[in-house]
Amino acid sequence: MKRHGLLAYALFYLAFLYVPGLLLPLFSFNDSQFIAFPLSGFTTRWYAGLAADGAMQQALANSLKVATATALLSTLLGLTAARAVTRYRLRAKGAILGFIALPLFIPDIVLGIALLLLLAALALPLSLAGVVLGHMLVCIPLSMTVLIARFEGFDRNLEEASADLGENGWMTFWRVTFPLMLPGILSSLLLTFITSFDEFLVAYFLSGGSATLPVYIWGQLRFPERLPMVLALGAIILTVSVGLVALAEVLRNSGVKADKRRVGA
Repeated sequence: MKRHGLLAYALFYLAFLYVPGLLLPLFSFNDSQFIAFPLSGFTTRWYAGLAADGAMQQALANSLKVATATALLSTLLGLTAARAVTRYRLRAKGAILGFIALPLFIPDIVLGIALLLLLAALALPLSLAGVVLGHMLVCIPLSMTVLIARFEGFDRNLEEASADLGENGWMTFWRVTFPLMLPGILSSLLLTFITSFDEFLVAYFLSGGSATLPVYIWGQLRFPERLPMVLALGAIILTVSVGLVALAEVLRNSGVKADKRRVGA
């Protein structure tokens, strides 16, 4: 009886999480502007309309630029910080990590307003560069979380062996550390890219006249006739995001399995 109750709870929980998301692609193929059952018919015209929407394509390009820059910079800084945290004995290490992770616990709307006030105080214009800086505050802790876990499973004897063979620190990093850290680096790049690409509130406050895709979608919700195209766009984003998250997890697990094989050997 207890087992059946737990199974029912698990199924209800999964349905509560994922059924609303599954309705998004379902209604994106509905041949009607109204979101209601029964469906009026099957159509792909909402997806075809996306290809002719110049404003949407510009917003998509902005989001790709912001997400790519954020992912690269966050992973670079996260990699160096994770290496320092795991390789050296730092005073107040826990306090430092807690301070770095603090933006993850600050509500996005508070973070967005604070950054907006900061840019205004510094007389800096609202732009995509400001959005990148805002997203980095959230993405660097995520990157560090992934990379610290990867460094902690790293065999330091390999770096010591490279140094014993005459390699300097830079070449040891490129020939030994970087290849072994590559699954974690790729996983960090994917996760921070997704986080930046999907973020709305910080981009809403800081993007100015250069809207990112989430900001563009928010603006389109004011027009009922545009809602089916927003659903189609949301279905595409949902599918790509799930695929990237799955790929990041596969890369992370492949690195863990490789470490176990080396330890077993």
